[in-house]
Amino acid sequence: MKLLGKLSYIVIIAAIASLNAMAQSMNTAPEKTVEWNVTTENLGDSLSRIIFTGKIADGWHTYDTDSDMYPTAVEFSELNGCSVAKELYALTEPQPYEGTKVFFNEVKMAVDIRTESQEATIAGELTWLGCTDVTCASPEYYSFDVALGDSQQGGAAGETKGKKGFNWGLVIEAILWGFAALLTPCVFPMVPMTVSFFLKGSSSPAAGRFKAAMYGLFIVLLYTVPISIIILITRIIGGDAVTADIFNWLATHWLPNIIFFIVFMIFAASFFGAFEIILPTSLVNKSDKGADKGGLLGIFFMALTLVLVSFSCTGPIVGTVLIKSTEGEFWTPMITMLAFSIAFALPFTFFALFPSLLTKMKSGSWMNTIKVILGFIEVALGFKFLSVADQTYHWGLLDREVYLAIWITVFTLLGLYLLGKIRFAGDPPCDHLSVKRLAGAIVVFSFVGYMIPGMFGAPLKALSGYLPPITSQDFVLGSTPQAAVTTTDAMGDESKYDLHLPLGLSGYFNLDEGLAAAKKAGKPVFVDITGHGCVNCREMESRVWSDPQVLSILQNDYIIVALYTDDKTKLDEEDWIKTESGDILKQMGRANSYIVRTRFGVNAQPNYVLLSPEGELLAPIRGYDLSIPGFVEFLKGGIQKFSTM
Repeated sequence: MKLLGKLSYIVIIAAIASLNAMAQSMNTAPEKTVEWNVTTENLGDSLSRIIFTGKIADGWHTYDTDSDMYPTAVEFSELNGCSVAKELYALTEPQPYEGTKVFFNEVKMAVDIRTESQEATIAGELTWLGCTDVTCASPEYYSFDVALGDSQQGGAAGETKGKKGFNWGLVIEAILWGFAALLTPCVFPMVPMTVSFFLKGSSSPAAGRFKAAMYGLFIVLLYTVPISIIILITRIIGGDAVTADIFNWLATHWLPNIIFFIVFMIFAASFFGAFEIILPTSLVNKSDKGADKGGLLGIFFMALTLVLVSFSCTGPIVGTVLIKSTEGEFWTPMITMLAFSIAFALPFTFFALFPSLLTKMKSGSWMNTIKVILGFIEVALGFKFLSVADQTYHWGLLDREVYLAIWITVFTLLGLYLLGKIRFAGDPPCDHLSVKRLAGAIVVFSFVGYMIPGMFGAPLKALSGYLPPITSQDFVLGSTPQAAVTTTDAMGDESKYDLHLPLGLSGYFNLDEGLAAAKKAGKPVFVDITGHGCVNCREMESRVWSDPQVLSILQNDYIIVALYTDDKTKLDEEDWIKTESGDILKQMGRANSYIVRTRFGVNAQPNYVLLSPEGELLAPIRGYDLSIPGFVEFLKGGIQKFSTM
């Protein structure tokens, strides 16, 4: 069948899904909440004063050096020919604010330095946190270097050069995420596709290496070039050129998810031997005008498919670097994206190269066995896309037990295939069982055994990112069925919208409703910025929220508000939101996306916000972090701050 030609057009239509990461990256904070410059002053007696003068953005404030919120601090990376005589202190009088001390409009801070040489130099970073009444930006830094010799020659204050250091830590993090992304549920299914596509080999080893290299290059370009263009456009014409609402709609819409589900099922059927996927003759003729082109069009579409499919899991790092572009950085996001894409592409380049090496080996039935095994894996992992659409639109097609039943069936059949009980076209008769097939069968049936308790409500933490939430399960052994649970808060008030929180927790799905309940209960508010299709959100719930200490605090000490930024529920008219541009947001996901972006300055998932019943921020916003002690400290810090208000 000439299905790949049709699939090419399908993939092009699905290109809108590549905007997924932008739905998680819009940020309304200014480029810098404080703009700093550095001057020096000679105090005499070998003393110099380093003065940091900061212009604070309108509506924002920053904290004093001894604040218990996020104190402004300085860290020296270089002290040549000098030493610190007096640590960082404020020259501007701070103002009391919500139990701490802050600065508005302008702030001056200083460090006293004792010089021991006419060639003395000093370098370091000033760090601070900028906040408004309702949100905080990410912690920021300002790098500086100062030559102190000139300041000792006279008493006048001289301006020194402050420089913005390149954030190599973000690049290293991007590289690590690039390698780790291979193991995510959105990316791993593309491994068998890559291996299968390149199994046909090449006319020569050199041609095989060229195709593999081009595959890796296409992956890097498809990640880096569009992001660079987006950064350039938003840099020139501003964020109004695109809106997070549009990207959120595209990222969670049923159409691209259904398309990918169908594509995966077609590939699986091909692996099982139902048909052979080949390019239409017309496309082959157009793309292969010369033998030296080597089918680059097909390789490009494979790379495009990989990039599009992977965006739902690689979105967090893409979103992070895009946020950097809104903080005044221009080259850093592009370099970081390049580092991520190279690390991400390397394993797939190897997988593309590996089949060309296999051509030197004796072929046999083992190749068909590999294809069939990959077919079973494609079927199982392809249901992730259908699950995203199902959770977002509340179709009720793939509740957790239905999803698990499909996986248990698929992997049971795979185990039987490895034992030789099932045969496909191209499989020779199995007159004996090899040790390798037996070992594979043991692994597969062990995995099936691990999943079976999940049918009765076992958490299955290792699969939390792949499975629908346990709240969608109709039956949990020893618990009240979820369908019979009414979502209420500690005061017994019923929530307006019929959604469910994980782990039997109760709460709200509308911020105003949750704040009103918090006032009534006299408790702070825990805001969960989440999404049905958010893999990291499910992992946080399964690995962190489920901890007894965390769960107890959430149950007893907070009013929980879950803001789903991808939910398609129609809001009651009283909950509609009118944007600054006059648009009316009538859908829960779009409204919540707008709220968290404009009120909290973030739109990534997951993010956690602690508020007083009046809506005041109790702690810096916390993102994805699997540290249980850190999350406990975060929750207790919010409670402590609330108790002092």
